[in-house]
Amino acid sequence: MAHKLTTTESLTLFVLASSSFGILANTFHGDGEPLIASLAFSGIGFAATYSLVRWLGGVFMAANIKGKDMSKVRKVEIPEGMGAVCAIVYLLTIIVFIPFPFYKDIVAATSGGGNRDVVIEVHQIETGRFLHRFPHSKLASYLSAILSLQSVVLLGIGDDLFDIRWRHKFFIPAFASIPILVVYFVDFGVTQVVVPVPLQGYFGVELLNLGWLYYVYMAAIAIFCPNCINILAGVNGIEVSQSLVIAVLLLINDLLYLAPITSYPHPATDSHLFSIYLLLPFIGVSLALWWHNWYPAKVFVGDTYCYFAGMIFAIVGILGHFSKTLLLLFIPQIFNFLYSVPQLSHMVPCPRHRLPRFNARTGLLEPSMTVWERPPSKLIATMLHLLHKVKLLRVEVSPKGDIVESSNFTILNLWLVWFGPMREDHLAMSILAFQSICGVMALLVRHKLALLVFRQDNRAFGSMA
Repeated sequence: MAHKLTTTESLTLFVLASSSFGILANTFHGDGEPLIASLAFSGIGFAATYSLVRWLGGVFMAANIKGKDMSKVRKVEIPEGMGAVCAIVYLLTIIVFIPFPFYKDIVAATSGGGNRDVVIEVHQIETGRFLHRFPHSKLASYLSAILSLQSVVLLGIGDDLFDIRWRHKFFIPAFASIPILVVYFVDFGVTQVVVPVPLQGYFGVELLNLGWLYYVYMAAIAIFCPNCINILAGVNGIEVSQSLVIAVLLLINDLLYLAPITSYPHPATDSHLFSIYLLLPFIGVSLALWWHNWYPAKVFVGDTYCYFAGMIFAIVGILGHFSKTLLLLFIPQIFNFLYSVPQLSHMVPCPRHRLPRFNARTGLLEPSMTVWERPPSKLIATMLHLLHKVKLLRVEVSPKGDIVESSNFTILNLWLVWFGPMREDHLAMSILAFQSICGVMALLVRHKLALLVFRQDNRAFGSMA
């Protein structure tokens, strides 16, 4: 990979960054226009990430932060851990963005902040600024989101540098989620879930209060989202691409709650604006990283990006109050996690890497296989044979009938079992098409078919997801 920008790239990024800065400057003539400012920041984030990934590639290689692309004939070394660059640019971007959502509040709610036409009484001057009018709860949401993201980015960087063992890092995102859970408790505190109409007769209530279990559930989301992105990996571009698909689907869900789509100011408008403010810059920096990570990859994203992306989704789901909607968009990741449980729990041997096997002769990817050094128990063997019979696994047996190999339990290998060997980019595009179809269907289920089991869709009433 060239470590310098071409003339065309430099001019294009310069025009994009200049236009974005011009849009930002123009927002101060109104009320700050945070939505437009967030869009401008996404452009700046794209330009910064694209440039830094290119410029720092040689630095990472010199520091021995590199890896071999095992799914190529020529297994060249390329920079690894570039997700850290993407994450740091994003963090700096949303930190600088903080004043924009509160520009109107800062001007209108503080003395001397531009409200010169307001007559200020003596007792008001003595008490100083009218800080009681400032939306501290909204600011706390942003700051807690930044704190949680910083914590999980540190985990990712540490994992990329020191290859932390799975059992040691699995629960760390739960600790990183503590700031957002505290803000949720103080600012919102709702721990009730709507009981489906057919089940209300059994529970005797329409709203079921889960109490502290609801916080365990949200902590579990904070653990699941980063780790599930990290599990569904192994081919060029798949980590960033699946994150972009999920982010765009979440953005579509957020837009459904904003005017003019809704006929009146919705109670959940602020929550979904908060989500949009975090997602737009994320899409910007991720697109720049995707440009370098798509087949044939010029850089690897590393674990940092997986944890960073997953935590953003967890944050917008928890603080945006649509965590259950979020999980509907993770159907492929949930399936991949459940499908991987036999290996993650070591019922089946689990190799260090489970990425598909590259066939150098054909140039195609094939299902990677786990070697059984000794035959599995009768129960495990029966399970594997059953999965093989229903096309959920590939099993190889010895002349004696003992299982000697079985395909690894990931959705990537399963896809190759179903559809045969594929080129790497074709496999990635197939999985992304599946992700997109599942996501669109999930939104339809959430906002249309849900009316079959719930009394109303929350786009028309209330603010709970």
